[in-house]
Amino acid sequence: MSKIFKTLQESLSGKEQEFTSGSINRAIVLLSIPMVLEMMMEGIFALVDIYFVSKVSPEATATVGMTESVVTIIYSLAIGLSAAATAVVSRRIGEHDPEGAAKAAFQAVLIAFVISLIISVVGIIFAESLLRSMGGTAKQIEECVGYTKVIFGSNFVIMFIFLLNAVFRGAGNASIAMWVLVVSNGINIILDPILIFGWGPVPAMGVTGAAVATTIGRGIGVCIQVYLLLRGTNIIKIARRHLVLHVETIVNMLRIASTGTLQYIIASASWIFLMRIIAESGTEAVSGYTIAIRIIIFTIMPAWGMANAAATLVGQNLGAGKPERAESSVWRTAHLNMLFMLVVSILYFIFARQIVSQFDPNPLVVENAILALRIFSMGYVFFAYGMVISSAFNGAGDTLTPTIINFFCFWILEIPLGYWLATHLGWGLAGVCWAVFIAESIMGVILIVLFRRGTWKKVKV
Repeated sequence: MSKIFKTLQESLSGKEQEFTSGSINRAIVLLSIPMVLEMMMEGIFALVDIYFVSKVSPEATATVGMTESVVTIIYSLAIGLSAAATAVVSRRIGEHDPEGAAKAAFQAVLIAFVISLIISVVGIIFAESLLRSMGGTAKQIEECVGYTKVIFGSNFVIMFIFLLNAVFRGAGNASIAMWVLVVSNGINIILDPILIFGWGPVPAMGVTGAAVATTIGRGIGVCIQVYLLLRGTNIIKIARRHLVLHVETIVNMLRIASTGTLQYIIASASWIFLMRIIAESGTEAVSGYTIAIRIIIFTIMPAWGMANAAATLVGQNLGAGKPERAESSVWRTAHLNMLFMLVVSILYFIFARQIVSQFDPNPLVVENAILALRIFSMGYVFFAYGMVISSAFNGAGDTLTPTIINFFCFWILEIPLGYWLATHLGWGLAGVCWAVFIAESIMGVILIVLFRRGTWKKVKV
């Protein structure tokens, strides 16, 4: 018991580490614990938001779902750039080059700043048009467009919290990323009911209050991240000498980030198209689907935590010239992730009604959410392997391979299949959910086959 407690304490200590020697299992545990907790914070964040928003109205819930399906493009940009940051930073740490790691981190910050500024302007101006194009009704747009404007206008907090946490993870300090989200999500949980429903002198803002709470919580998290990077007590620290434009590093990171971003944009765009298909089935279908997705996120996020651990282990061990150790780390992490997801899928399938009923009293919304949750949970085992191996490719700097696979599985298979099942066969929401299940399962199998070939071990970063 004392050994377990000591390992837990070490994993949450906030000390950066190299994982290029010693026990692989211990390295996975030390990285995975804070990363899983970090991603659980993201999952809790999603659940808390939808819990309070669902108390406003079905229109509010549907608006959040429509907005989030478009905001996933921002997440795609953030995750793609974060994948590049993790790959480069972890590789430099494995090569014992902290200066190179710090230089890469600042170049990533510059890229993120420019991208987020453009998104803010476009998102605020075209918020109503975005909702209308997603099938939003006049009532939804009139009551809830403020939520969309705030989310897009403050997208920089989403961009930076993902990016800077990726920098810390690449340096081997996953616990800082975790504690940042503990603080930001704690603030969000407190502010959500206050701003949505009003409290004392604070006026009720409705669904817009959820967006404001999110912005404040994540904004404070970003401030903490910047402080920790500048204070100079970590392996990776940004000093004044690093605050210069370095074209070669930016080009290298953009090379990795471009296909990494495209990889997630392909996946995100597929969710936009699927949401548009579901919108034809009515507000209750969209609301039920949105609730199911938020519940799924709660467990997908911890699983992504383990996947992120694999990316760091791959980057650091390739940097240290140990490709076989990198491969072993991935397979062990994937097996662990599969066991976790298997347990969750069984629980979700059995207790779907009890879980969903906590979020919305509308019987039609509940039935749609149960349907989506049960179908998605049946594909969890394939999802588990797919997300770890995809992350491993990204950690090696090979973002092209998962991008091609995403294009085939999501755009060539998932979207047409979802449309055909939902519209031509009349399955509605069920057709879309089955299309997701089939596409994600096939993607997992393809990733396993390609990973075994080992070409990712030769990628230069």
